[in-house]
Amino acid sequence: MKLKEITQYLESIAPLSLQESYDNAGLIIGSQEKEIHKALITLDVTPEVMNEALSLSCDLIIAHHPLIFKGIKKLNGGNMVEDLVIKAIQNNIALYAIHTNLDNVFDGVNAMLAKKLGLKNTRILSPMSNQLNKLVVFCPETHAEIVRNALFEAGAGSIGEYSHCSFNAPGDGSFKASEGTHPFVGTIGAIHFEKEIRVETVVPKVKLSAVLKAMHQVHPYEEIAYDLYPLNNSWDKIGAGMIGELDEETPVEEFLKNVKKSLKADRIRHSLPIKQKIKKVAICGGSGSFLMHDAYRQGAQIFVTGDIKYHDFFQYENEMTLVDAGHYETEQFTKSLLFELLTKKFPTFALQISKINTNPISFL
Repeated sequence: MKLKEITQYLESIAPLSLQESYDNAGLIIGSQEKEIHKALITLDVTPEVMNEALSLSCDLIIAHHPLIFKGIKKLNGGNMVEDLVIKAIQNNIALYAIHTNLDNVFDGVNAMLAKKLGLKNTRILSPMSNQLNKLVVFCPETHAEIVRNALFEAGAGSIGEYSHCSFNAPGDGSFKASEGTHPFVGTIGAIHFEKEIRVETVVPKVKLSAVLKAMHQVHPYEEIAYDLYPLNNSWDKIGAGMIGELDEETPVEEFLKNVKKSLKADRIRHSLPIKQKIKKVAICGGSGSFLMHDAYRQGAQIFVTGDIKYHDFFQYENEMTLVDAGHYETEQFTKSLLFELLTKKFPTFALQISKINTNPISFL
């Protein structure tokens, strides 16, 4: 199998355009045309993980965290990142990272964490804006349904939990075909009026290329008249964090014990528990303290993430409990998520989940 088959599939689930500006997701080492036979899935690339990949004869490592975050000006070795890059190249091992782009999709990292903590009725905590376009295309009445269905099949037309959404208005289109053209209707050199349908629908930016391709494949006109408008609407399927509900109201202390047990955490840090029982829970795998206000504003009674700073714990006293369950602990299930996705798509491809605990933090 060529490496690009895997990378293209992963990027169809978590497009690289959804990664944060500081991130470095995607293919870090290797060629898209490289033939691969076995892959190792890990949270981090460490010397132990690299040795594990070598011992298992893996020629691809798929990691959540990129090995390279910043540019490397020299490759002389002497630090962990450079040593691992050199070792990967010497042993012809490709490295791929799927990081904040997987954090920002609905069925990504936070969905796994929500499942482990027993949350229901989940939604994105902080939806992204500027991720949608309005597509308007004009087509003859005879082909409106064909074009419309092609757009839907390619990923257009979803608003919330509703699919196949469009607005359709009849009208008269006019054009005059020049010499050398091949008009679907009308006569070259004469103005022609055609009964047309104006089809409007919403298209996520990440699906725009596929939608336009589908439109061109089925539209009968040689030159297609269409408009694209950027929308400021937020898209509830893309963004940071997640918020949901427990099956029933639960004492804070009981929920905290469940967090510790479910995440197999040595310990968790938290602010003073609020007095009332909780039902609405916000979460963010990894470093999610930037979402604290979003969680509070949306009525979360408890917010679970990692890497909370000391002074942050003083906020929201008696109104929302903050829980630092650990960066590694809240993201560890990403390995299982990637394994499930890739196994379903490529059932005969050799995949291995790393057995190395790459958590760099230890407790006495």
